[in-house]
Amino acid sequence: MSTLQIPVGSADHIQGDADAPVTLVEYGDYQCPICGAAYPIVKAVQKHFGGKLRLVFRNFPLTRLHPEAESAAETAEFAGAHGHFWEMHDALYENQERLGLPFYLALAAALKLPKAALSEALETRAFRPKVRSDFMGGLKSGVNGTPTFFINGKRHDGLFELDDLVAAIDRELATAEASG
Repeated sequence: MSTLQIPVGSADHIQGDADAPVTLVEYGDYQCPICGAAYPIVKAVQKHFGGKLRLVFRNFPLTRLHPEAESAAETAEFAGAHGHFWEMHDALYENQERLGLPFYLALAAALKLPKAALSEALETRAFRPKVRSDFMGGLKSGVNGTPTFFINGKRHDGLFELDDLVAAIDRELATAEASG
């Protein structure tokens, strides 16, 4: 079983309580249709577990398959630098069929982010190092496709349907409670 090689830290995008007993790390690609299908399932898992779960998202753009994946990830990172990562993350997944510069600029405007600065960041690839760092960390951890999930540092090799993720997280909660 693969394990998460890069610990969750301050460079990550995190939702949920820092002291939650379970951390779910997702390596995802904004243009991947399977990631798009997983997106509402992850939302349902978060709602199901509430304060017992924290979610971490890391970029893993499969650029050979998804030509907009890297620019979408850079757009999300730009939004994150302005305190709006999760809003951009959600909007990108909810509008996968619209990915591209005109849509990124429209989202920036909707989030009251500077459109010219986003254009410049995308042109200069200002956030590519962060996206590449996530990607390389994924490779070190055994990620070879998207989405890939880690539950408390262990790769979840099962299905990512709601029932499967809930059962895997429940098992991890039981382990955490038994050792805590």
